[in-house]
Amino acid sequence: MTVDEHDYATIRTEVRRLCDKYGNEYWRGLEPDRYPTEFVDDLTKHGWLSALIPEQYGGGGLDLAGASVILEEISASGGNPSACHAQMYVMGTVLRHGSEEQKQRYLPRIASGEVRLQAFGVTEPTAGSETTAISTRAERDGDTWRINGQKIWTSRALHSDLMVLLARTAPADPEDRVGGLSVFLFELRGGDGELIPGLTINPIPTMMNHNTTEVFFDDVVIPGDSLVGTEGAGFRHILDGMNAERILIASECIGDGTFFLERASEYARTREVFGRPIGTNQGVAFPLAAAYANLRAADLMRWKAAELFDRGEPCGAEANMAKMLASNASWEAGNAALDTHGGFGFAAEYDIERKLRETRLYQVAPINNNLVLAFVAQKCLGLPKSY
Repeated sequence: MTVDEHDYATIRTEVRRLCDKYGNEYWRGLEPDRYPTEFVDDLTKHGWLSALIPEQYGGGGLDLAGASVILEEISASGGNPSACHAQMYVMGTVLRHGSEEQKQRYLPRIASGEVRLQAFGVTEPTAGSETTAISTRAERDGDTWRINGQKIWTSRALHSDLMVLLARTAPADPEDRVGGLSVFLFELRGGDGELIPGLTINPIPTMMNHNTTEVFFDDVVIPGDSLVGTEGAGFRHILDGMNAERILIASECIGDGTFFLERASEYARTREVFGRPIGTNQGVAFPLAAAYANLRAADLMRWKAAELFDRGEPCGAEANMAKMLASNASWEAGNAALDTHGGFGFAAEYDIERKLRETRLYQVAPINNNLVLAFVAQKCLGLPKSY
């Protein structure tokens, strides 16, 4: 990948050229649950998945805004970037809080494709979105850490060599809800390629091809130097990864919305009923136009959030709003595209139904839009805390 970090037009052209090698038939053929290994390997080979890794470690050295364009174009082409997006968004935590030794050990190997960093272990069955209520425990044991607990919705864990894990290293303190949590970066597999002892990963079938899993830790032992940053400050450390995740997810939704509107507009221009193109009818045209307007508005918030993130400034509200607005806009565009296509919108060969299932996820993940509204009400409007 040899592009100027601000030359987003070049990024779009080159990423779309790679995506065109696969096409919608490829993605359709992966259903219900086959991992797009060939596509991910191609992205890695061309350096796109190492976009956020600094050049001194073998990466592309892009900012988050540039990385968001990569995922947007994959979505807009008809692909599903959720197969590999974690390798980008977890970089916010690793790059800003990882030790130099950790960066030297892992980043060049990630950039070259020798190892994959796709697993982000945060959510738990009994905690859900209440991250501070997690109970997975990491305890010091000499020169190692011993981990016990369970994670859920840890997507792509079966296709990852490394995991960024949030675990409790001190008892919960009602006076400091975000304290006592720590972040770890460690290898999921031994030299033989098998999962390390005590680690169990089970796939969770879902309505879309997302390769998500549940992960069980039963006295899993990891090296003592797996700790990222400061012990007990893990919640604050992962916020950098979470804000990056929301911004990147917003870009994927914007790409989804672009896919829907391009497909629907072309169909509305060429499909004739009662002797004229169906796009002549305001009942067809207006929903598409409204979806376009909302998508463009969400896009502006994506750029604002990415700008703040790249400058190292607080961006929690903007990142959350970008994700909420973009996920709502892509869903609106998808429904308008489905209505435009009529019965054909439900046919697999048109890819509307597949992409609609994929984009629907982002109204509830990585955070439910209702929680985004609760966050905005408290942080931006000064209303009483509701959670």
